[in-house]
Amino acid sequence: MKNDIVVGLDIGSNSIKLVIGQHKGEYGDERLSVIGAVSCPSSGIGKGGMINSIEDVVSSLSACLEKAERLVGLPISSVWLSFNNSKIKYEKTKGVAIISKNDGEIDYSDIERAIDSAKSFPVPNNYEIIDSIPIKYNIDSNEDVKSPIGMNGVRLEVEVLVVLALSGQINNLIKIVHRANLDIDGLLLPSLSLSAAFLSSKERELGSAVIDIGATTTSLAVYEDGNLMHLAVLPIGSEHITSDIALGLKCPISLAEKIKINFGDADSENYEEDEEVDIRPLLQNENVDDLDFISKKYLSQIIEARVEEIFSMVDNELKKINRSRILPVGAFLSGGGILIKNIQKVAKRILSLPVTVININALRLEIDKAQSPEFFTSLSLLLASQQENNGKERRNNFLKNNFKEIVDGVGGFFKKIMPK
Repeated sequence: MKNDIVVGLDIGSNSIKLVIGQHKGEYGDERLSVIGAVSCPSSGIGKGGMINSIEDVVSSLSACLEKAERLVGLPISSVWLSFNNSKIKYEKTKGVAIISKNDGEIDYSDIERAIDSAKSFPVPNNYEIIDSIPIKYNIDSNEDVKSPIGMNGVRLEVEVLVVLALSGQINNLIKIVHRANLDIDGLLLPSLSLSAAFLSSKERELGSAVIDIGATTTSLAVYEDGNLMHLAVLPIGSEHITSDIALGLKCPISLAEKIKINFGDADSENYEEDEEVDIRPLLQNENVDDLDFISKKYLSQIIEARVEEIFSMVDNELKKINRSRILPVGAFLSGGGILIKNIQKVAKRILSLPVTVININALRLEIDKAQSPEFFTSLSLLLASQQENNGKERRNNFLKNNFKEIVDGVGGFFKKIMPK
């Protein structure tokens, strides 16, 4: 793409987020400058992030793309793409490669053979392997090797987290992007791109989690000892909060969303029973006759109950790997769903962990809009592209062992299924 432009695209159930970064080379550091951020309503994507109308998604994406190009005054021809839905599956497997070279030194080809061995298992019908992420290596009797490159041994064993997605959904997503006249530079899961972009090696070493709350899904990635321990995509998100408000207040979904955005609070202890809020300023273009004041406490109780459920589901995932309440660094939040007031407070209470919003200072943001958590996934794709294309000798072990494998694996997948 011309003008050193790199673009991150996040196609979500509720909205499409697109951010544009540029390598200006004028600040004396390596940070990308974010020169544009656009969010547009999406259609054609149903519950759990499942595509149900290609034409509707293409129309939404084309409108977002046109808006972005007008904003920055530059053409956009390719994107780094985020992919996520509740039907994604994960399998932990092990693979082995015998080192037969005379000097016994392990190189990338040996790792690839071990990973290929790990992927030799029955894949569920209608699913494809889209990622194969090394978790840890063993060389002979030496366990938990961080990076086996250059080490000597006879038997290399690798534990791999294999990510599987429905073949139809992947094909549909690629078709949508191509119909919008865009090429795909790479594809990543949100929790992985966020972790690679914004978590430090120390945070991954000590034990941490990334929680990305979208409209209909919540993604989780857990790290310890520098290794990826666990991934999950939960079929719950901020749209469920909106639906709860609509049911509780007996109002249209469109009004419930406005109420959530303007008056939402996840901590009901902040309000007394008789406190009310005037929602009449939100009623324009809404077909509502008998709703003008609502109880602040009741609204907050509705929101709090669903937020507690989201983080309880996250905690259940942590229990599966015996890390509930014992991640020293804590959890990092991302996604448009975390814009609700006091959501961090509820997360801390349910998870019994330190909880903070992801720090995005690794990017130079020239527009304030891009600071919103709803753009964090798209922003992480910009850094992911930078880490893949520049400064390979400076990558830390995580990027050497994980990010390269993600991009290379997905690249091979694209070559196999993209139209000739």
